[in-house]
Amino acid sequence: MQAAEVKIRGIVQGVGFRPFIHRLVREHGLKGTIRNTSSGVTMELEGEETAINAFLRELPRKAPPLAVIEEIRSREIPVRGFERFTIIGSERQEERNTLISPDIATCPDCLRELKDPTDRRYRFPFINCTNCGPRFTIIEDVPYDRPKTSMKAFPMCPECEREYHDIENRRYHAQPDCCPVCGPQVRFLNGDGEAVDGDAIELARRELKAGRIIAVKGLGGFHLACRSDDPAIAAELRRRKQRDEKPFAVMCRDAEAAGRICEITEAEEKILCGARRPIVLLKKKTGGLEHLSENAYLGVMLPYTPLHVLLFGDDIDTLVMTSANLSDTPILKDNEAALDELRGIADGFLLHNRLIQTRCDDSLCWVLDGHEYFSRRSRGYVPQPVTVPQLKRHILACGAEQKASFCAGKGEHAFLSQHIGDLKNLETLEHYEKQIRHFERLFDIHPELLVCDLHPDYLSTRYAQECAGKEQLPLIQVQHHHAHMASCMADNGLAGPCIGLIWDGTGLGTDGTSWGAECLVGGYSGFERTGSMLPIPLIGGDRAVKEPYRVAFSLLQAAGCETDGIREAERLKKQLTAGLNCPRSSGMGRLFDGVSAILGIKEVCNYEGQAAILLEAAAGESGEHFPVCFVPDEKENSLLRFDWRPMVRALVSERQNGTAIPILAAKFMNTLIEMAAEQAHFAAEATGLNRVVLSGGSFQNQYVMHHLPERLRAMGFEVFHHRRVSCNDEGLSLGQLMIAAEGNI
Repeated sequence: MQAAEVKIRGIVQGVGFRPFIHRLVREHGLKGTIRNTSSGVTMELEGEETAINAFLRELPRKAPPLAVIEEIRSREIPVRGFERFTIIGSERQEERNTLISPDIATCPDCLRELKDPTDRRYRFPFINCTNCGPRFTIIEDVPYDRPKTSMKAFPMCPECEREYHDIENRRYHAQPDCCPVCGPQVRFLNGDGEAVDGDAIELARRELKAGRIIAVKGLGGFHLACRSDDPAIAAELRRRKQRDEKPFAVMCRDAEAAGRICEITEAEEKILCGARRPIVLLKKKTGGLEHLSENAYLGVMLPYTPLHVLLFGDDIDTLVMTSANLSDTPILKDNEAALDELRGIADGFLLHNRLIQTRCDDSLCWVLDGHEYFSRRSRGYVPQPVTVPQLKRHILACGAEQKASFCAGKGEHAFLSQHIGDLKNLETLEHYEKQIRHFERLFDIHPELLVCDLHPDYLSTRYAQECAGKEQLPLIQVQHHHAHMASCMADNGLAGPCIGLIWDGTGLGTDGTSWGAECLVGGYSGFERTGSMLPIPLIGGDRAVKEPYRVAFSLLQAAGCETDGIREAERLKKQLTAGLNCPRSSGMGRLFDGVSAILGIKEVCNYEGQAAILLEAAAGESGEHFPVCFVPDEKENSLLRFDWRPMVRALVSERQNGTAIPILAAKFMNTLIEMAAEQAHFAAEATGLNRVVLSGGSFQNQYVMHHLPERLRAMGFEVFHHRRVSCNDEGLSLGQLMIAAEGNI
């Protein structure tokens, strides 16, 4: 007989962990106790040594779907002679370290009950258990008990109460547990907000089939849904929502339906059908989907709530399912706000009376090397933390402006926020500030240090400065691209110096200019800039971001090429010559924009990144590239600047000679890949470093991400890209936190 104390850290509360342990203990003939603690669970086990060892081997492999085991520690203790295995009261510690599960898609067991006419939860749109359902979006505070969730408004009926207290039942301590007798209810309202009698879901299905646009209240907010097979209906939704060209996401009934419109690899299907259910960007099959997405990819997700499953039934394959929000504002989550703000946009409303405590947009990703590669990390993943080296103090990192996020850290955990949006208006700022307070309360974080971007005009910077002044806390400001580099390092668990290739649209450099095509060398404690590109004059400043023809003119003018084909050429020339509102930028995003306009792909953008996205979509395959030239920097001999002028001249010449646009687009991106390879080689020669991290919004380009790592690995580099957080500005708050934690800035 032996005894062991076993401590488990991670997401192990409210996820069916104790019933699972109870069953596993019984299988191995063990006795003892288990209790929740502020850091996870602690067990005392007694039994044969072989049985205890077998239990420990099987524990992580058989754990419930929602459990996330970060660490298992065991040590031998004296035998106490337990007679049975029991659950004892929770241990309260001075500091709370409880983790909270993200919202998880309906599990197979609940789906089976949902479709079983003999089950008491047949066609109940809020069916859930300890293995699935809402978590993050309904919690108000910890500990995670029903009175501190949105379900406090729905007292359990005797039958649900019995299940809740039965450790053998899969709904044991499932806080959202409910049924048609005691749970939330759905209702359908017409476009004027008037209730319509009848089965709410069937009424919504009827309207959708008839071609109408329906607002659907989901898990973390409202969607606008309509048929996807009729371009006229999609065009009407675009008109009403004022979303002229930006792609729509769709929801498909199952993977088979998704496979009829998109190519799906085995790895993509695994993530598409997994418990987290993000929107997965899949390559479209040719033809017929241009009204949904103008580029090569279509965002596809599968139903992740029982309400969605019922909405599709057996006869609807695919629906447009786009976030319901007004331009540049957070997704709507409350019934009254939806009825008010979507009037005239939605023809009907499928509502329910469970409060969404925390809005949470759908996550959005590609699948790269078999893993999620995020453009937006939100529902299904937040608030699961990223594990980092032990932080000496509580830190709040405030992120940037576009794709704003924050990261609150303590101990070994960095808690990144869900998708917030661009911090450009009061509504988004209020959402941002509210979520910071929510995370601090949930995870018992009391910031002792604040960190933000260098840019003085970002609302996140102003928030950090005001908070630091009010609370008398130290504030660190971190260069934008250094934060990107550190984010990718932390994402991959790297320490020590690396080479960082950081490509994005813009970020304030340490010299006061706009950076964005950078090769950096360093780590959390500091960096040196060893590579960049010739800056591009942005005629009209920020207008050039939305009007890439302005960037095209600057590129052509500098390269000595004809500019007659560019709109407003004479006026642009005068403005450029006078230097009036023509800030210079080395942003990679601007180079993509300008080349897209030169090739006639997109001259004026209707949404962020449109020109670059369509340039990628236009690309074919080519093994060739344009000239890769560098010029010495005027001030720094150690800075290798890419000279894009010879490339532009060659591109224009080939276009005039009839080379096809797909070949030119591919050769342009191949040129950038060769540029990056040369800069990485230059940095490695100077430092002896062998590890390269890739970060920044321009690395959302999948052509580059399928070719650049391959090129660098062929040169002998170890290459790391993002896997757990977004490569764009949404992910850089993690880097800010790690730099601040290093404490040497």
